[in-house]
Amino acid sequence: MNVETVVVGELDTNCYILTKSGHALIIDPGDEYDKIISNVGDNKIDGVLITHSHFDHIGAKEKFDKNIIYDYYNLKEGLTTIGKFTFEVIYTKGHKEDLISFYFDEYKYLFCGDFIFYESIGRTDLEGGNIVDMYNSLKKTIRFSDDVIIYPGHGKPTSFAHERKYSIYFKNMLYKNK
Repeated sequence: MNVETVVVGELDTNCYILTKSGHALIIDPGDEYDKIISNVGDNKIDGVLITHSHFDHIGAKEKFDKNIIYDYYNLKEGLTTIGKFTFEVIYTKGHKEDLISFYFDEYKYLFCGDFIFYESIGRTDLEGGNIVDMYNSLKKTIRFSDDVIIYPGHGKPTSFAHERKYSIYFKNMLYKNK
């Protein structure tokens, strides 16, 4: 599976285009529909995945067929297959009440919107945010191995190894769970 990052919109949101065998998934089409589509190329779009409903992650959503839009409201936690892609849906509330992450076990990739960032986590002081939900969502990540790559909604990718070593949020969480 190929992962391409297309940075879109005024807040530099990471829109991810996953391609595999002529098929594509788009994660968080924040803005600039034409830019996104040009990067999809000739691949058939199997689905558009939305991590959460903040404007900077859904700005181009309306330009896609509503039948291929997947988000918190039509995806259940657990294993899901859309077209050629199989992944786990994980509810990761905290930054927003409808935030979900997508874990591709075969590749050890986690696409998490504004849940986890390089050496940080998503803000919980915005509408829909909740620090207790964030803490409970962070506890769900204990099961992931260090080599899982985290693809955030903004900024550069990271890994659980890096976050466990350098993120104060992970250090505090792991310390509290010992």
